[in-house]
Amino acid sequence: MKLKDNVAIVTGGAGGIGKAVVRALLDEGAYVVIVEAEDLNYSTNQYYDKKIKGLTRAQELLTEFSDYRDRIIILNGDVSKCSDVTKVIDEVTKKYNRIDILVNIAGVVTAGTIEDLKEEDWDLTMDVNAKGTFLFCKYALPVMKKQNYGRIINFASIAGKVGIPELSHYCASKFAVIGLTNALAKEVAKFDITINAVCPGIVNTQMWDLLAKRWSKSGENIEESFKRNVGNMIPQGKPQTPMDMAKAVMFLINSEHVTGQAIIVDGGATM
Repeated sequence: MKLKDNVAIVTGGAGGIGKAVVRALLDEGAYVVIVEAEDLNYSTNQYYDKKIKGLTRAQELLTEFSDYRDRIIILNGDVSKCSDVTKVIDEVTKKYNRIDILVNIAGVVTAGTIEDLKEEDWDLTMDVNAKGTFLFCKYALPVMKKQNYGRIINFASIAGKVGIPELSHYCASKFAVIGLTNALAKEVAKFDITINAVCPGIVNTQMWDLLAKRWSKSGENIEESFKRNVGNMIPQGKPQTPMDMAKAVMFLINSEHVTGQAIIVDGGATM
């Protein structure tokens, strides 16, 4: 197992993509700390719901991944709150005395034209997607620098590469993640720390349920809308999977000379 005894933190580790990444890390022998929140204290809704139910899903993973229970820890944390992030880092370093891998997946989305978006939509999206990534990088990097090793993978999006109507705030947050990734990679390269981003295309997760619902045509259900959007956007004609993203993460963890990159996994949508 290539990652035997490595310690990995995965934010948003109980979601669709997160679950696949957690499984891949466990399969390779890593200890995995899943950081999730049950709800976010914002006035606007994410995914049409106040509760993201991350902790509930994380607890369900303990049953599904029962063979790995001794290598999974679940910690409650809102990635947009500095106090929560520092508490997670402190707890992990106290238990394991190291952090080898950080995968920042936690993210939210709302949708609307610029006139319809509320200030709270902007704040929520930027705080979770961009600020959350910044905070975890900020407080994990001193640990990695001290041990002269680390791998950070930040989840961006094809929306961090091209603008998408009704997602201006989401695009801004993901463009920010890519810029942060590139700059930090240059800062810490001499410490044998690589920092890269993964940019998913269309993955059938909670996020795309919201978008398929919003972008549905008259008479379409969510599934029909999803298939139509995939057909229109993806040259390969099929969606990407959580496992596709997990494979990209594992590639980046094991690639010592790849850093500062934003790897697109989108079936050719942005080529």
